[in-house]
Amino acid sequence: MAEALTSPFPPASEEAWRALVEKTLKDAPFESLRKTTVEGLPIEPLYEAASGPARFPTRPFDAERAWDLRVLTAHPDAVAANAEILRDLEGGAASVVVRIDPTGQSGVAVGSADGLAQVLKGVVPEFATLGLDGGFLGPKAADWLGAFAKASPGALLAFNLDPLSAFAETGVSPGPVESHLVSAATVAVRLGETYPKAQLFMASGRVVHEAGGGEAAEVAFAAASALAYAKALVRAGMPVAEAFKRITLGLSADADYFATIAKLRAARLVWARIASACGAEPLAHIEARSSRRMLAAKDAWTNMIRLTAAGFGAAVGGADAIVLGAFTDALGLPTAFGRRQSRNTQLVLMEEAHVGRVADPAAGSGYIETLSEEIARAAWAAFQAIEAKGGIIAALSAGLVAETVAKANAARGPLKIVGVTAFPPEKETPVEVETAQAKPVEAPSPRLPGPDGACPPLKPIRLSQAHEAVQ
Repeated sequence: MAEALTSPFPPASEEAWRALVEKTLKDAPFESLRKTTVEGLPIEPLYEAASGPARFPTRPFDAERAWDLRVLTAHPDAVAANAEILRDLEGGAASVVVRIDPTGQSGVAVGSADGLAQVLKGVVPEFATLGLDGGFLGPKAADWLGAFAKASPGALLAFNLDPLSAFAETGVSPGPVESHLVSAATVAVRLGETYPKAQLFMASGRVVHEAGGGEAAEVAFAAASALAYAKALVRAGMPVAEAFKRITLGLSADADYFATIAKLRAARLVWARIASACGAEPLAHIEARSSRRMLAAKDAWTNMIRLTAAGFGAAVGGADAIVLGAFTDALGLPTAFGRRQSRNTQLVLMEEAHVGRVADPAAGSGYIETLSEEIARAAWAAFQAIEAKGGIIAALSAGLVAETVAKANAARGPLKIVGVTAFPPEKETPVEVETAQAKPVEAPSPRLPGPDGACPPLKPIRLSQAHEAVQ
């Protein structure tokens, strides 16, 4: 009897699975379950188990800490932002990103080295990675952060220079965007020599995602940006292998965790192909941030589910660092409670659910392996199209990227959004947000000599916003 209970179960055949599915479909054909992504990638109802050697590279396994729990601070007041950072680090976060905006409209009102020092007061850069999100002000902010670290070779810094994302989102650059790449690379090489552990550039595809683009387009934008940044670093004097090593890939994490897992796996494969062709280390360093476009303003409590799913997808997909926003981000700045919920979501996934204890838990899944392959192939084709246009700046200026995003938005069908279009609450439970008045500060101009660059802007959207407006 004991032997019978412990003997392996016989594998179920595809025919047996199809028979069960067709029984539930009644008169509907099996093909009615087939779907496609907004980029036309097929999603089948059933997949066979994957076979053969692993094709997608994985990140190194860390038994001590599965990933870097990272938080982002955008409170306009420097003193309040500092308090948020200290609470986050005491509450389990391992690293910090400061979004800088001297106007205080979309980030911390900082315009000098002293101002950034106030935001980071009490933080030890040798123990907690300090990152920036500075847009076109990135090179100036990088110098401010370098001054705060006081030339300590052990400082853990992420300058996250990314003028291409700022150009893509706003549709304009203060001076030629090519000059901004040169300026950023020059500062990056200088600071990179002082801080050997620092990440210099952030090659992010998130601007494509937040504007409504698909997974392949996001990966392609990140890959093309990474190549542009690597070339800029090499022209500024950095060896090509070192240049790739100092670039972080930035990707979004969505509530569709299957798509997130496959996208991150695909991104590592695309990165490996580009880096290997350039003679660099093929291992990508990925920072995943939760999608803002997936968040709902109506019944905002449901965003906790979306953020948990996003964090799960990012962890299983192998992100090195994960930033989860707050469930109230669609409404305003998060309270201490909102930030605590965000941190604790990751801590529960990491410490209690033990997500991340396996290097690539999705390996072998027929669905994930196939979807990863399809996204990787589509992303590679999109990357080649960008390079054929003359590179990412030319592709942005010519409207190629914006056209791709527009097609994805047009292909997106009706959405079931819990709390908005599906199961809306009879009576909403209000949520609290932080109230803060923006107080602009003086800051150096990011403008560089020459004519402004221009491209069709990739404006961020929220998928539920149109439905919320009519209710």
